[in-house]
Amino acid sequence: MQIFIFGEMASGSKAVLYALAANAGIALTKTVAAFITGSTSMAAEAIHSYADCGNQILLLIGMKSAKAPASDLHPLGYGKVSYFWSFLVALLLFSVGGLFSAYEGIHKLLSPTPVSHPWIAIAVLGAGVLLESFSLYGAMREIRGTLRNRSLYRWFKDTRQSELMVVVGEDIAALLGLAIALLFVLLTLVTGNAIFDAVGSVVIGALLIVIATMMATEIKSLIIGESAEDEFKNGLMAFLGKEFPQLELLNLITQNHGADIVLAIKARFRRWPATALKLVDEINEIERAIRIEFPAVRFIFFEPDISKTEKLRRAKRKGRGK
Repeated sequence: MQIFIFGEMASGSKAVLYALAANAGIALTKTVAAFITGSTSMAAEAIHSYADCGNQILLLIGMKSAKAPASDLHPLGYGKVSYFWSFLVALLLFSVGGLFSAYEGIHKLLSPTPVSHPWIAIAVLGAGVLLESFSLYGAMREIRGTLRNRSLYRWFKDTRQSELMVVVGEDIAALLGLAIALLFVLLTLVTGNAIFDAVGSVVIGALLIVIATMMATEIKSLIIGESAEDEFKNGLMAFLGKEFPQLELLNLITQNHGADIVLAIKARFRRWPATALKLVDEINEIERAIRIEFPAVRFIFFEPDISKTEKLRRAKRKGRGK
C-alpha cells in the first residue's frame, strides 16, 4: 500500500545548524570590518548576525524541548513548545535586529561620520553573501520535499514547522540585508557622502521589522491552534471513504501540534457492529490504519454518533411518546 505523507517530516535541525555556523562566521568578519571601516550599515549587519546566532540557539532549545514525553500536566505532549521559542526569536529579530539597526541609522543620519576602508566592508559583505547563500541552500534542501509544487510564500503560510519557517525567513532577510548594505556602502564610496551608509542601516532595520512581523503573525496562528492544511484533510477523507465505506463522516477537526497532528473524528456507522466490543475493535482498526497512512497523526479522538436527521427523528418519537 502506498503511504502518503502530508506535512513536513524534515527535522529542521540541519537547517538550524547550517544557519548557526554561517552566522557565527559572518558575525565575526562583520565585526572586524565595522571596527576598521566605521560603517554603520556594517555594524547593523554585525548586530543582526549575532542576534541570528542567539536565535538559532533558542530554536535548538525549542526543538529539543518539543521532544519531551507527554505528562499529566501536558497530556498531548510538548510539541507546541517549539512555537513559543520561534515566536521569541521573531520578537528578538524585531527588536535586537530591526529596531536597533533603525536606531543606529537614525543616529548616524543626525551625526554622519565618514566610512574608512570601504573596500574592506565590500569584501566582507561579498563573503557574507556566499555564507548566507550556503545557509539558505541548506534550509531549502530541508524543505524541498514538503513544497509539493507550492510557492515559497504559500509554504510559509501553510507550514507547521515554525523553526524552519524562522530559519528560512532569517536567511532571506540576511541576504537582502547584505545586498542593501553592499549597495549603500558602494553609494557612499562613489559619492563620498556618509549619509548613504546611515540610510542603509535604516532600510535594513525596516526590512528586519517587516519580516519579523510576518513570522510572528504566522507563529501566533500556530500557537492559537491552526488546523492542518487542506491537502491533508482532503487526503484523509478520501482515504476513509475508500478504505472504510461503512463510515459516514459527520465532523472532522484537525490541529497542528508541533511536528504532530491531533485528529478528532465524529462518524456514523452505516452498518453498526453487533456488539460494543466489536465497535471498539473496529474503531481501533480505523485508528491504526490512519496512523500507518498518515504518520504525522499522533493523537486520534474518535466519536461514533448518529446523523442530525436521526437525532431529530428520535426526538420527535420521544415527544410523541410523552
